Amino acid sequence: MKENIKFRFAGIGIVLAMCAVCGVAVMLLWNALLPGIFALPQISYPQGVGLLILARLLFGGIGGPHAARGGVGADGRLFHRGNKLREKWLNMSEEERKEFIEKEKDFHGRFSRFHEFFGDEGKPEQGGAQKC
Repeated sequence: MKENIKFRFAGIGIVLAMCAVCGVAVMLLWNALLPGIFALPQISYPQGVGLLILARLLFGGIGGPHAARGGVGADGRLFHRGNKLREKWLNMSEEERKEFIEKEKDFHGRFSRFHEFFGDEGKPEQGGAQKC
């Protein structure tokens, strides 16, 4: 339990250190480029950190450990835990799986995106040109 608390404090410390370093970088880049190009005023360190946080909220979202649930899992796999297609696949019989693969092949013309999950059945045939 104590190790877990130490890791959390270490993680918080790392995040704060990264915010400090990135805040300095934003401030220096802003002050080096934008006043000369667009005649904008120079900014202070707290304004640089605030700009960094604002940009993260506007363009990067809040994030978190479950932020990558949109289509590809955090580890880069298409069929991560909690994916509806994965759950459906796990509940299919072999015959239903083969039928699903054939429908996907017909629809997409190729099956390269899913071959990793479905195994050899879904891989495009070797040799010859593939449809796009």
